[in-house]
Amino acid sequence: MFTSVLMIEKLLTATDVEFVTTLHGEEAVSFLVLMQPRGDQADVLLRAIDDVALGELEEAVKEGDEPEGIHARLPAQAALDASLEALRAAGSEAVGRLVEEHPLDVLRSVVDETGADEVIVLTAPHYVEEFFHRDWASRARHKVGVPVLKLFSHSE
Repeated sequence: MFTSVLMIEKLLTATDVEFVTTLHGEEAVSFLVLMQPRGDQADVLLRAIDDVALGELEEAVKEGDEPEGIHARLPAQAALDASLEALRAAGSEAVGRLVEEHPLDVLRSVVDETGADEVIVLTAPHYVEEFFHRDWASRARHKVGVPVLKLFSHSE
């Protein structure tokens, strides 16, 4: 069985689930899903810039309305649980957890402990971080000894 560590930041859409579960054709895939709740207020500006760059001005204005830090745990856990259910419904094995410490350190330890075959980073575009190679995928490539695939999540 092929093992993928899947890093996400929001609820997986049906399109996301289909995409990641069919990446390896007919081969059975087991997912270890890591989800980081939204960070603190320092991240709001970067997310708003990304929204503007994507032409989603309404989303940029609403960035301050989303729960941050400790208040983001409950919505993040609900999104993780629903994402795991969707992956299982698609025929894959899936377990996961919220990541509240540094996500790349957790990623490295999970890859080492499980012998994962790959890492898939599935996020919305983050143009500022990507430009400076500070996004999860770019940084993960220097931390783990397995291939890292970066995919953009879909909106419903």
